[in-house]
Amino acid sequence: MTTVRIIGPGRAGRAFASAFASVGVEVKELLGPADDVSSAAVGVDVLLLAVPDQAISAVAAAVGPVRSTVVAHCSGALGLEVLATHERVASLHPLATLPDPIIGAARLRAGGFFAVAGDPMAIELVKALGGCTLEIPEQARARYHAAACIASNHLVALLGQVQRVAASAGLPLDAFLPLARGALDDVRLLGPAAALTGPAARGDGATVERHRRALDPAELDGYDAGVALARRLATAAAANPSEPAHAQLATEEVSRERAVAGALAAAGRNSSWR
Repeated sequence: MTTVRIIGPGRAGRAFASAFASVGVEVKELLGPADDVSSAAVGVDVLLLAVPDQAISAVAAAVGPVRSTVVAHCSGALGLEVLATHERVASLHPLATLPDPIIGAARLRAGGFFAVAGDPMAIELVKALGGCTLEIPEQARARYHAAACIASNHLVALLGQVQRVAASAGLPLDAFLPLARGALDDVRLLGPAAALTGPAARGDGATVERHRRALDPAELDGYDAGVALARRLATAAAANPSEPAHAQLATEEVSRERAVAGALAAAGRNSSWR
């Protein structure tokens, strides 16, 4: 049985502890800021540092090296150089948000992607959780993490703008969330270019300007950035109209969804129930 000790009893550390324990990995006691970590690598296969990025190097240096123990961190932005005082090193970053230990543990076990580097033990831990690995070269690490932040943090911030603009019209955020979910489903099925709709994509400058005149000036930078990204995507799609491979693979699934929607609509028209 693989044994793991975690330094960092916050949301990520406790989520990893719960997830590992649920799949048969033996999890030793979690260590926090008040604990002596000098011997933390003793008696375990993996020591996982689930601490803030700016603390990883100092915490790693405070741990006495054990040649047989893999010392790993779960930062998406940092490479292995911050663990340089240890012989066997790795990184293990989940492409998932971990808002609390319970939700986080469920997401860690949900079959998602993990960015890994270094010792093969990181891959073994991902396999134990039922996940998929992305091996990120050091030179691509910052770009990988930027993409992760855009997909999660920036998306949440964008929905914060939706909430503010909707509230200015007297409307709740909940009314717009099915629209956002539908857009994400379309991206999954068709790819971003084919999923894009709206005035910026179709070159309707008059509607864009109508929006800009109606918005609070404090919202214009975010709105204009979104318009620019939509126009860039639409321009690229027009210049390269070939259908992406994953969109081709999704054609059958889209057809099924349309068939189901059509059948439901027909049933509604023909039903005697009103």
